[in-house]
Amino acid sequence: MENTHTIDAEGKVLGRLASQIAILLRGKHKPDFVPYKEMGDFVTVKNVSKIKITGKKLQQKIYYHHSGYLGSLKETPLYKVFEKDPAKVLRTAVFNMLPDNKLRKIQIKRLRIVKE
Repeated sequence: MENTHTIDAEGKVLGRLASQIAILLRGKHKPDFVPYKEMGDFVTVKNVSKIKITGKKLQQKIYYHHSGYLGSLKETPLYKVFEKDPAKVLRTAVFNMLPDNKLRKIQIKRLRIVKE
C-alpha cells in the first residue's frame, strides 16, 4: 500500500519542502497513522540544485561534525556543502525532521534524490 510521490524542488524553500517530505516519509498524511508503525511512502525529489534558501542562511548556517578526538570539531558552511552536493543539504534537513528513534533509518532510506 506504499505509494511513490514525485516532488519538483525547483523554486521551493528548503525547510518547507523538508517538512512536507518528512510527513510523507512518516505516513502522517494517511488516516490510519500510528507513530510506532512504519507506514510511510516513497518520495522522489528532482531539481534539488534549484532549491531556494531564504535569508542569510547560505553564509551564516554552519554544519558541525566531530570525530570524537579532542579538538576535532569540524565546521562547514552551508554554501560549501550546497555547492558540492545539494542533495546532502536536503537529506540532512529531512533527516533532522524525522523522530529520533529506530524508525528514522528505515524512513530516510525511502527518500530518493535524483541527480540532474
